This record gives sequence, C-alpha cells and structure tokens, in this order.
Amino acid sequence: MKRKVGALEKVDADLSNLQYKIRRDPVSYKDDFLKQYRQYESQREIFLRAPSSATNTGIVSLKDLIDFVSHVASCFPEITAEFPKELMQILSLHHKELESELREKIVGSLVLLRRKDIIDSSVLLHALFPILTTTPSKSLRTLLFQKILLDLRTSNQKTTNHKLNRTIQTVLYNLLTSDRSSPKGLWAVKITRELWKRQIWTDSKAVEIMKEASLADNDKVVAGGVRFFLGGDKEREEMEDESSEEEAVDLGKLKHQMGINKKTKKKARAMENAVATVKKKERKKKQPNPLNFSAFHLLHDPQGFSETLFSNHLQNTKSKLNLEKRLDVLQLVSRLVGLHKLTVISLYSYFLKYLTPRQPSVTSFLASLAQSTHNLVPPDILEPIVQKIANEFVSEAAASEVASAGLNAIREICVRQPLAMNDTLLQDLVMYRKSKDKGVVMAAKGLLGLYREVGADLLKKRDRGKAAALGLRSGTHKERRFGEEEEGGIEGLDLLETWKDEEKKRRREEKGLPVEVGSNESQDGQNVQDEDEASGWEVEENDSDSSGGWINVESDAEIEISDSDDDEPNAKRSKLRDAATTQDDDKENVDDPAKELERKTSTLATTRILTPADLAKLQELRMAASINKALPASQRKRASQQKALQQRHIDDPLTAAEIEGLARLSKKASKDEKIALAKDGKGERQEHKSTQAIRQERKEIEGKSTTNREKARKKNFMMTLSKGKKKQKRSLVDRGRVLKAHVERSKRGGKRGNKGH
Repeated sequence: MKRKVGALEKVDADLSNLQYKIRRDPVSYKDDFLKQYRQYESQREIFLRAPSSATNTGIVSLKDLIDFVSHVASCFPEITAEFPKELMQILSLHHKELESELREKIVGSLVLLRRKDIIDSSVLLHALFPILTTTPSKSLRTLLFQKILLDLRTSNQKTTNHKLNRTIQTVLYNLLTSDRSSPKGLWAVKITRELWKRQIWTDSKAVEIMKEASLADNDKVVAGGVRFFLGGDKEREEMEDESSEEEAVDLGKLKHQMGINKKTKKKARAMENAVATVKKKERKKKQPNPLNFSAFHLLHDPQGFSETLFSNHLQNTKSKLNLEKRLDVLQLVSRLVGLHKLTVISLYSYFLKYLTPRQPSVTSFLASLAQSTHNLVPPDILEPIVQKIANEFVSEAAASEVASAGLNAIREICVRQPLAMNDTLLQDLVMYRKSKDKGVVMAAKGLLGLYREVGADLLKKRDRGKAAALGLRSGTHKERRFGEEEEGGIEGLDLLETWKDEEKKRRREEKGLPVEVGSNESQDGQNVQDEDEASGWEVEENDSDSSGGWINVESDAEIEISDSDDDEPNAKRSKLRDAATTQDDDKENVDDPAKELERKTSTLATTRILTPADLAKLQELRMAASINKALPASQRKRASQQKALQQRHIDDPLTAAEIEGLARLSKKASKDEKIALAKDGKGERQEHKSTQAIRQERKEIEGKSTTNREKARKKNFMMTLSKGKKKQKRSLVDRGRVLKAHVERSKRGGKRGNKGH
C-alpha cells in the first residue's frame, strides 16, 4: 500500500503530467493547481528577498513552476490574474542578476501568455523594450529583439494592427528624439528597418523615424538611418523576389507517385499540403499588388531634411563621421536634391575642394555631384564646377582612366542640365574623340552625341551631324531655356485618333453614308452617333434655323456691293471665295504643322474620356508602331540609347562604377583577368561528361524514371547469370523460334504493336 501511495505522489509531483491532466479536466484538478501555485508564490518570495544569493535548487524549482503556471494559466484566469505582472516585475527589476536560463524562461513565458491572449501585445512590448535598451547582456538583447519582431509580425499577419503600430512607432520616435547622442536609438533603427524590409511598416511614420535617426548625433545611429534611405527599398525588393521564387510544388509528380506507390496516410497528407500550397500561391497571384512607395517619396519636408542633413554632418567641422559615412550622407543629400528638384546652393560649392584626381573615392564625389544636378539648378553655379572637372581631369597630361572618368562625369551633369556647358569648353572636349585611348574616345563621343540632341548650336557645323543640322535649319531643334519644362502628354494618342477616324469612315461606308462628313452636319453629334453611341454626356448640336436661337450674320466688312453687270454669278463667286479660304487654311497648316498636331491631340485628350478598351487599343498601337520606324538602323539605335539615357529612372542611384565604366576600356587587362572575364557567367565547370550522361543526371534530379534497357544495364550480375547460361544452352530450333518472333515483333511495332497506329 505504501508503494502505491508513493507512486501516486510521484505522479502528482510530475508537473508535465499534471499539466496534461489540468488541460483535460481543469475543475477536477483545481486543488492540485492551487497547491502548485502556492508553491510558486513561496519560491518567488524567497527569490525576491535575495536574488543574487539564490540557490541552484531554488532557481530550478522556480523555473519549472513558472513554466507550469504559464502553460495552464488560461484554465484559471481569476487565480492567475497577477501572474503576468509578477513576471514583468521580476524581469524589469532583476534582469541583471537573473540566471540566464531563468531569464530566458521568464521571457518565453511572457510570450506564451501573449500567444494565449492573456496579455496584450502593447503590454508585452512595453515590458520588453525598456530592458532591450538598458540590459548589458548580449544574449538577452538578442532574445528580446527576436521576440519583439516576432510579436509585431504575428500581430500584423492577418490584418494590419494600426493601433499597435502607432504605439510602437511613437515609442521608437521618442527614443530617438529624447537623447540624440545616445546609442539606444540604434535599436529603433534596427526594428524599423527589419519591419520595413518585411513590408509590415510601409507608411510615412516609419520614414519619419529613420529621418530622425539620420539627424542624430551618434555616428552609428546616423549611419543606420542613412543606409536605410540608400538601401532599404532594395532590400525590400530582394526579399519580395526571394519569397516569390520559392521552390514550386510539382503536383503532377506527386500524383504520379501516389498512383504507382503504396498509399499511406503520410503520403495523402503530403498531397493535401501540396494542393493547399498551390491554391495559396494562386490566391496570392490574383490579389492586387500593394503600392509600395519609396522612402524618398514619403518624406514630409525633403527640403528641410536635406538642408539640416547637409549643415549637421557635412558643413559642420565638429562632425565625427569618417570619410565613408560622409560619402553616404552626401549621396543621400544629392539623391534628395535630384529627385525632388530641391535648391541647396551651398551644396555645389562644397564639391569644389574634393574635385581632384588625388582625392580618395573621387568617383563617388563625381557621382553625387551628377545626382544632385537637375534642370532647375542655375547654370551660373554649375559652369565653374564643370570647368574645374575639365581642368583637373581632362587634359593631355592626365591618365586615360582619369580623363574618361572626367568626361563621363561632365556628360552625366549635362544630361540633367545642358545649359551648364559653354561652346568653347564643349568644342575643346569634343576634340578628345580623336584620342588614341578607347575609353576617352567613347566618353567624348558620348558627350558629342548628347549635345547633337540637346544643344547642337553649341557645336561647330562639322560636328553637328546631318540630323542636328537639318533640325537647326528647319527650326525643330530649339535651344531650351532655363526652367523650361516639356509639355506633358499621352504617348501615341495621335495613333489612337487616326485609328478612330478610320473606324468611323468604315462604319459610315457600311451604313451607306458618305465617307466625309458634310459641312452642315454637326461633327460632335456625328462622332457621338458613330462611336458606339456610348458618350451620353455629350449633347448633340442642332444647326437647324428653326431652333429659335440666334443666326450668325456676316459683318458689313465682308459684304461686297458691285454695280458691274460683268461680275461673276454669286454662286461662282462664293465657290471661289471658299477655295481661296481653303488655300489659305492649307498654307497655314503647312507653315505650322506643330499647331495642327497640338490641336488634334488636345481635341482628343480634352473632349473624350478614354475607356479601358481605348487604353488597351492605345497600348496595342504603341507596340505595333514605332516612333523611329522610318529611321535607319544606326540612327534608330542611337535615338533609343539617347532616350534611355535622358529618361533614366530618377529613383535609381548613379554609382561610382558608372562613372568609371569607360575607364576599364583604357586599362589593358592581364592574361588572368581575361581568363576570369571569359569564365564569368559560365558557372563552375566539373568533369567532362557526355550529353547522354548529363541528360541522365538531369532526369534523376527531376525524379523521372529510366528505360528498361538502362535498368537492365545496371542490374546486378548475379541476377543475370542464370539467364545468360540459359541462352547458351538453347538448341538451334529454339534460337530460330526466338529470332523469328523477334522479327515479327519488330514488324508490328514492338510488344504493344504500335506500328501504324
């Protein structure tokens, strides 16, 4: 009897077994739970009296009891109402003295209570975040950072939890602004950047947090904030690509395996999971794409941000940033100025002292200078900078790599602001196309090709080229003035208008009406009637004299009174007058075709609402008709390259590698570099194999079966030995019978008789 009682006590003392019983029947085991809960309270009081001198036995007992209570707390919510607060108190007051395993158990128990909805996310995060920024333990910081991110991701998994997001964003914002020199702001940067990368925080509040980080006084916090703006969007795109490029599930392969292999519950579950995964991906594809704006576009005050950033970290002589971090800040300021077309006049004079070939990372300075240039920068400010680049980099004494980098930088500046160049300097730089170095020649030709398009009047007549010379002579090439913006429009709208006119004529022919609309017919009303009668908002005009409206009468100046009897009849005179008017109109149209095109385009754009069918047809017409179709192949290629250069996406940064691009043509590569360049992109080559062996490996990787002949070749020799002996013992009659059967089988197309079917 004593043995049975001892065994029962051991079962009751086993917390995992008791936890299982309580989950199944909480009411029956309430007394057992109260007994263990009192034990937990006593152990907690003993620990709080002397946290640093607690025994190992007491710590282990307290850890097990905390784990037990946290797992079954949802069964007794009234009894364990104060349990989460007690855990938070232990962690916040004694996290420095706590033993590492007990500390991790308390954090894990709090996360478990949050998962069971016993405590709220905001309560958990408010408890963990102050410890994250104050604890000296690296392992605890890593654990808390992971748990905070996990909780935020879980809270925003199904729907965006705006209330929680605003609360945490306010905490992070206050952490950065309360003490700008504190390194604690680095945690705000890490959390915001991780959530931005995972597309959980995509609003302007997150961008404002990183903006404050960029303006902090701590160099690590500044570097984190600046790098977020320079690379945060790229990280987000890469993560999105990785999630979309997950290994696809081959349903056909699984169904084939299910059909030929033994059917088990495990394989059936795998098949169900695969079908669910495929359906989930299909639903995800059909969902609308979220509008993920770049961090640069979500800034509230880019002008003030760029000015403060420039004055605090670049102009300030007390700034502690090294050259690499200063270059990052400079790149951020230049991208802001170029993207939003800001005016920071002192930025351009800042570049002057760094524009020398001996300056470390000079190509990064040149790239930042080109990025900060736009068409609203006054040319008087850019002319001295372009002149200094030409004097320092482009000369006969300069190395070929230096000259090509300088010409590249000048071209990138002039693409954005062509008025920064004067004719004397341009003609001097264009002469470098006769250099012996290939990189310098290509850079000079690039500058020449640019100004043939945007400023041919600055070039000499022999350098303008045929197209530019004809354009200057006809007046189509006009010098762009400072601050002048190109008129916006819809590309290919004239093609759509022409197609609509042809369709209208075709419909009139089908109805038996004249192709041309008469002068007495209302053009607007006819268009409304012809084009599917879908524009009910247009009112059809009525030119009838019986409408009761005013009648237009010609003025007295246009009435000619003649007493001569030899004058021509009125009808003939009116016809001649109409013909003269038509000729005058034709002359006006010939003299100014641009006005006619503008009139036609604006008429279609301002009097019609383009339907989805119209937009689809517009896209089709754009694909069918190329603007440069009539040009020769060489001119068409040059025009497309020039257009791509001028319309480079403004969000994409200009890197130092693009400035140095043509310099690689000047440097003669060694034999090893040539071999490495030839191998680049070909992948790692392994041992030589035949085509059949490569196909066989590919089939094995894809899980495909082999032929019977291949299986027979790989069969064990001992298994084929008896068959070989049997063949040798066959008589002459048997061999003849086998040979005859083989011939007949070949004639009918094998064993299945597939020949002729």
